[in-house]
Amino acid sequence: MSTHKKQVLPVVFMLFWAVCFAFAQGQDSIRYRHLEEVVLVKDAVKREHSATVPVQISSGEALQRLNSLSVADAIRYFSGVQLKDYGGVGGLKTINVRSMGTEHTGVFYDGIRLGNAQNGQVDLGRFSLDNMEEVALYNAQRSDAGQSAKAYASASTIYLQTKSPEFAPGQRTRIRMGVKTGSFGLINPVLNADYKLSDHLAFRISSGYTYAHGRYKFRFTNGSYDTTATRHNADIRALRLETSLHGTSPDFGRKWYLKYYHYDSERGLPGAVVANRFRRPQRLWDRNNFLQGEFRQQVGDRYMLVFRGKYAKDHTRYRDPEIVTTSGFLDNRYDQQTLYFSLAHNLKISEVWSLSLATDYENNTLDANLYRFAYPERNSFLAAFTTRWQWECLRLEAGILSTTIRESVKYYEGAEDKQEFTPTVALNWQPLETGDFRIRAFYKRIFRMPTFNDLYYTFIGNTFLKPEYAEQINGGLSFQHHFDNFDLRLTSDVYKVWITDKIVAVPGANLFRWTMLNLGKVETTGVEINTEISGKTLFGIGYSGQLHYTWQQAVDVTPGGTSYGDQIPYISRHSGSAGLTLDYRQAELNYSFIYTGERYSQKANIPSNYLQPWYTHDLALRYKLSFSGNELLLGAELNNLFNQYYDVIKNFPMPGRSFRITLHYTL
Repeated sequence: MSTHKKQVLPVVFMLFWAVCFAFAQGQDSIRYRHLEEVVLVKDAVKREHSATVPVQISSGEALQRLNSLSVADAIRYFSGVQLKDYGGVGGLKTINVRSMGTEHTGVFYDGIRLGNAQNGQVDLGRFSLDNMEEVALYNAQRSDAGQSAKAYASASTIYLQTKSPEFAPGQRTRIRMGVKTGSFGLINPVLNADYKLSDHLAFRISSGYTYAHGRYKFRFTNGSYDTTATRHNADIRALRLETSLHGTSPDFGRKWYLKYYHYDSERGLPGAVVANRFRRPQRLWDRNNFLQGEFRQQVGDRYMLVFRGKYAKDHTRYRDPEIVTTSGFLDNRYDQQTLYFSLAHNLKISEVWSLSLATDYENNTLDANLYRFAYPERNSFLAAFTTRWQWECLRLEAGILSTTIRESVKYYEGAEDKQEFTPTVALNWQPLETGDFRIRAFYKRIFRMPTFNDLYYTFIGNTFLKPEYAEQINGGLSFQHHFDNFDLRLTSDVYKVWITDKIVAVPGANLFRWTMLNLGKVETTGVEINTEISGKTLFGIGYSGQLHYTWQQAVDVTPGGTSYGDQIPYISRHSGSAGLTLDYRQAELNYSFIYTGERYSQKANIPSNYLQPWYTHDLALRYKLSFSGNELLLGAELNNLFNQYYDVIKNFPMPGRSFRITLHYTL
């Protein structure tokens, strides 16, 4: 462990325990959390059914039973999603929703957005499911009261809700430990511990370590011959540590938490397999630290105030021994810092009408050891005003977001300041007396600022870039009904998305000098259909089945473009997933299937850019038993059952058949 880590971690722990001791004096009760699967599933279904925008939620046991190691693996099962996966346990994984681009998806961790001003992308592969209570995808935005202005500032949002301390009556300490192992040298021990300091104050620590050598077989074809090769330099070593303090004061309508997050990883970047070359030497280091918190105060039945704050410091190092500079091998280092504050108010005017106002401030800075770097600083001011009407059969929301960007650089010329106003309107209507059938619709216009890399990266950046705008309309329906022996749910949405001033990279005089330009216009038309059924047979066997299907036509409509009317890269017209779970007493069997249709790797839809469809079948078996009076969970997974060779990203081969074994013990 480095000297820096040795200094930081003890200080953080002492800070947390000092706060624990201070608040423990005179505090009273932490509410018991009953996390039975049926409660979570019913709550998720209710939220999805009554929401004004399409929502997909995976929570509790339903989330844990997926054949998934990280949040990125779990999101693959949602409709309308494209996951960019560069292969293996350590491969970078980013998300693209409804073909709008990764930068248009906001990722929120316990209600506060994860920021990356450098490149606008969040690697979802580094967030473990072991400490995750719920993963939810909202098209447009979540509509809960008390949200930050940032929650309205993306075309779509992913909410990651981590687990809070949970205790049985009379219990003060709860410990859950486990380990996963399997193919590619995977070793993943985890430890979660909850401690009740008082009736109103609790502490949680969650930690995990991931190691994998990353070597796996794949099939390579160059047009002349086929061979089986081994993926190299795909190893990863990653440490995750989360500590959080949770407090409640029900008598005063008060609730708060404080969280520290640390992630440190080193991984190989195996690169693309091209020109019969199978080995690459590039390496990547990431060190992410943030401290964030939320304070929520309810005053009577009419008014609620929510304050949020965050400080984050991220370090990234990229080394490429194949590129020699004047000072030696290429060794780029980046340091980002983020300071964020948010204040949200919600006022209930009457039983059917409420108003919300949220104001946010964020400061981003980026340092790098690059030649002729600009050292940019960005100050963002956001204000969101929203009004909601809630009648018995109709829910209507309307809002406007004001975004002000002030940009400055230490050297050279910075980007122009920006001021934008973007609206949203959404509704959910129950046309019949029964609440089983509901209709929803929304319109949203939003934009995303160019990233620091887009604007200032040496030999590439363009400080005159315009923001990239996204405009969406959506209409859908939701049906759910409880029959005598089973529950049925069906949702369907039709949508249209327009992206204007799309930011693209255009090669310049040589392959090392590219230029960022506003060139593209993309128009997407899509349909999403989701079906779920669950129940129990006469023999006491419970079952749950899901079927998700997406059709998308995302075409380049740039005037005068050479690829006008062609499907944009890596977007398939047809995709979907299916899952079936059977449970009997302490045993559970889960089957899942994922399909992605034909795609193209470049803008031109020509045979040389064509990518074959791919699909995978996965199986998982879990068994719960009692050991020394405590729960012991045994699990086994078999992924890519039929050993299909495929690429999510061209020339980045994915693993074939693999297995994982899981052991968890709860005290």
